Amino acid sequence: MLCCFCHRSLSVFNCLFVLRSPTRASLGKIEIPLLLFHQFLLFRIQLGRHTSLELIKMAHHANEDHHGKPGNFTMMQYFEWHAEGGGVHWKKYESESERLANMGITACWIPPPTKGSSPEGTGYDIYDIWDLGEFDQKGSVGTKWGTKEDLLKAIKAASEKGIITYIDAVLNHKAGADDKEEFMATMVDENNRNKEVGEMHNIEGWTKFTFPGRGDKYSDMKWNFNHFTGVDYDAKTETTAIFKIQGDGKHWATDVDKENGSFDYLMFADIDHSHPEVEAELNKWGKWVLRETGAYGFRFDAVKHISQSFIAQFVKQVREGENSKAKAFCVGEFWHDSVEALEAYLDGLGTQFSCFDSCLQDNFHQAGEARENYDLRKIFDDSLVQRRPLDAVTLVDNHDTQIGQSLERWVSSAFKPLAYALILLRVDGYPCVFYGDLYGCGGENPQEPMNQLEDIVRCRKHFAYGELRDYWDHPNCLAWVRVGDEEHDGCVVVICNGKEDGSKRCEVGVEHKGEKWTDALGWHQGEVTIGDDGWAEFYSPPESIAIWTKVDARGRDEFQK
Repeated sequence: MLCCFCHRSLSVFNCLFVLRSPTRASLGKIEIPLLLFHQFLLFRIQLGRHTSLELIKMAHHANEDHHGKPGNFTMMQYFEWHAEGGGVHWKKYESESERLANMGITACWIPPPTKGSSPEGTGYDIYDIWDLGEFDQKGSVGTKWGTKEDLLKAIKAASEKGIITYIDAVLNHKAGADDKEEFMATMVDENNRNKEVGEMHNIEGWTKFTFPGRGDKYSDMKWNFNHFTGVDYDAKTETTAIFKIQGDGKHWATDVDKENGSFDYLMFADIDHSHPEVEAELNKWGKWVLRETGAYGFRFDAVKHISQSFIAQFVKQVREGENSKAKAFCVGEFWHDSVEALEAYLDGLGTQFSCFDSCLQDNFHQAGEARENYDLRKIFDDSLVQRRPLDAVTLVDNHDTQIGQSLERWVSSAFKPLAYALILLRVDGYPCVFYGDLYGCGGENPQEPMNQLEDIVRCRKHFAYGELRDYWDHPNCLAWVRVGDEEHDGCVVVICNGKEDGSKRCEVGVEHKGEKWTDALGWHQGEVTIGDDGWAEFYSPPESIAIWTKVDARGRDEFQK
């Protein structure tokens, strides 16, 4: 039997793969150090199809993957809800790619590149999946973010700097229909979509999509009411409500979140993923958009509202067969406060898939609100990264949690440095940095950029390697040591949510005796001398963090202070 486990002296993506013999005493190891993250995902994807040493041999080709050499992989969400429109965003992604790569970003999740229902539509109001800013539709050629030409140039430029791109796939609904149609439907209770309100009757809905600006290029499919399960407006009576479309085989998907009875319907014209024409069309698009753009995977929007079986087969189609991308990374937005719900969703897919750790993000929010009254030792309790670290994409905030948005749950500015230290400088999870924290947020509730976030990401790039040693013995002050490896010097991280300086005595090893260590961020002044026993007292300012390294650690010359 093939078994994977993570050794404490390696990062979660630098795993040891072993053949398990009948007893632990006779365990025989085949070690594959420094396994690249995306190659490792391919390993996990193929576990069901390979049961021999053939699987292990595949990993020796890891260094031929996209990145030149192994390291800590870090995603960035490259937009916030109010990011500048007017077609400049892809150009900014292109021009900023060198800066992002230098700080340690290795992948960017970009906003939906598909045409929305208006020139300033974000793409979540999706009109045409095949229009990436190429056709004169819905008032413009380009999307809010730019033209297709700009998109392809940006993805290529980022790739040349070592950054891969993930496409935001909005597959739940369609908006901005080209015409209305009449069909039979039944109004349902907004709070229980399984409860019908009144009789089935004829309504007029915006469900006809003919794409006159694109014609048949890339796809000749024209959408009609048969391809949807519900709408939110009857033009005949000018009634706004949720209407379930009636017809043979028409019903809400049963394998969606159970909130509101069935949370299949979210907004606009809700796509019927059980329709064979829909499934074939979306599968075709999934392979095409990765091939066309050079992107490396997907972030799936609103998966709790989409048939789980559809998502599972879509991911498999993208990774398998002709014109597939076997190592495509896939992460879903299943926003839920129950880690059990996240685990159940992942278990039901039957293929490797990641979810954003909404539970950890909620812990960060609560910790920020409670300040010194929050016990930091509980920060990972009931989080996905605690339960399933290999399937967790960790985050601090995103475009939905920012102030004024639908899932507002903003992490306080005082706690953000602690939160980023917890996702960037430890072992588990695939961390995602928010655009709004690096550049600031616009809109009616503007937020300033987080101070020195770039340096914290850079600390991950240079120092967050090797064995993890925890010092979690106080509710307001925690520390951990990353001992480093052959190519990277380690660090000591101290975080404090109290109103006074925090301190923690930590062991870094006798090999460091006599060395001078300082805070790479410069937030705590002074230096620490490592004792002859390899121990020293390390400090953090109140409600802050400090990242300690030896003064001549490899990479320290890249820091501002």
